[in-house]
Amino acid sequence: MTRAWTALELLLLLACAASLLVGPAALSPGDVVDAITGAGPTWTRVVVLEVRLPRVLLAALGGAALGLSGHALQGLFRNPLADPSVLGVASGATLGAVGALYLLAGLATGTALLLVVPAAAFAIALGVAFAVYRLAARGPIVSTASLVLAGLALSSLASALTSLVLAVSLADWELGRQLLSWMLGGLEDRTLAHLYLSVPLVVIPGLALAPHARALDALALGEEHASSVGVDVGRLRRDVLVLASLLTAATVSVMGALPFVGLVVPHAARRLVGPLHARSMPLSALLGGLLLVVADTISRAAAGHLDLRPGVLTSLIGAPFFVFLLRRERAREEDPS
Repeated sequence: MTRAWTALELLLLLACAASLLVGPAALSPGDVVDAITGAGPTWTRVVVLEVRLPRVLLAALGGAALGLSGHALQGLFRNPLADPSVLGVASGATLGAVGALYLLAGLATGTALLLVVPAAAFAIALGVAFAVYRLAARGPIVSTASLVLAGLALSSLASALTSLVLAVSLADWELGRQLLSWMLGGLEDRTLAHLYLSVPLVVIPGLALAPHARALDALALGEEHASSVGVDVGRLRRDVLVLASLLTAATVSVMGALPFVGLVVPHAARRLVGPLHARSMPLSALLGGLLLVVADTISRAAAGHLDLRPGVLTSLIGAPFFVFLLRRERAREEDPS
């Protein structure tokens, strides 16, 4: 655990440092150091401290949130194919942001958009999560199958409404481009204000997940076993669903859709340190941050040649991995021995 943690911390720091060098303005490592220490010219300080650094830190924070959320949901559902999209939170956040951008087109700019769009995305995402829970609940009992089905249904509805808004907005080319750009997910034009908005929305629920690690370990052996060792399964399910929804909503509301991070990262973490949640959940956060920082760095490096978004890169990594997981699960069902 200690070696894996130390190695990933070092890799994340190196990835963040390398990311500060990448962009339209060519900067050397010395330029970055001078900008951070305040010794460089004004333009380098602006580029490093106000443009690139917030973007790098947001990528690390968002990736950590998605990795942590995906890990918690896989443990809760006891399903390696679960990820934050299961509850419809990502689709709800996308609908909220796209709807706000459409309604505010030409009416608000700058600070208003900075606050209203993430707030709308966050509110709709939590509304979808609450609706999923209410649809799946039968009194105090909430079955995993009902949660998945309700999540898929409301996710499909939110996606359909998002497509409707996009179709209507395409009459205005610039507005349609703006909406599509947000839906693809990315970190361009993100500022320190976005970072300040995201930090408490990610850190607080992320820390609140930590005490549930042992209960999730017990749940891995079945609900009856978890109940027999004193775990309140109903309360655990509610707590994890709320916290995972908060983490996902906070990320998607600021950065757009970044698929498959929450699916891929937990598997890598468990491979490195084993299945215990107290060890693998923090590692999922580190791996998620590393993955998104690298994806964003690659997308910026390619920016002069094509508009390659981090969400596209995570999909290119995650989709084949998802197919691999499906094939492995089918092989296990066919040969349980």
